[in-house]
Amino acid sequence: MEDSGFIGDPRRVRVLDGVAEALVRLEAAGFERIVVTNQSGVARGMFGEADVVLVNRALAGELALRGATLDAFYFCAHLTGCDCRKPQTGLIRQALAERDIDLHRSVVFGDRGSDIALAAAVGIPGILVNERPHYDGPPPLHRARSFAEGVDFFLDAFVRG
Repeated sequence: MEDSGFIGDPRRVRVLDGVAEALVRLEAAGFERIVVTNQSGVARGMFGEADVVLVNRALAGELALRGATLDAFYFCAHLTGCDCRKPQTGLIRQALAERDIDLHRSVVFGDRGSDIALAAAVGIPGILVNERPHYDGPPPLHRARSFAEGVDFFLDAFVRG
């Protein structure tokens, strides 16, 4: 999704080019597509948890129009003092407990250091999707210009072999 800062309004959801098609490729390869996100705008009083749910529904709806699906959303509404705010592993542990996920066949795609640190914390590859020249996080397995490019790298390296 386009990064437009704190987002509590579903009308601001913009799906980036190629994302839906990349999600379809992941699904065809047998992967669940799960969103794990920090939403500190809730803790900051900018919007409520119900607004996050509406944004997630809007994202799922936009993707569905393009033939793609997401299997689950997990979000941290805190600012500090929890085990679920990335790069802490609480949301991943929750997803593992609730879903049939093979962690050893998993990957994290993200655009921030906290995403790649989360991947490292659970022992799976982290693919950075970020064109910005400055990055201050742990080294990713791969740096992609787009989600679609990152998905293709992952599928070529780990699935298609």
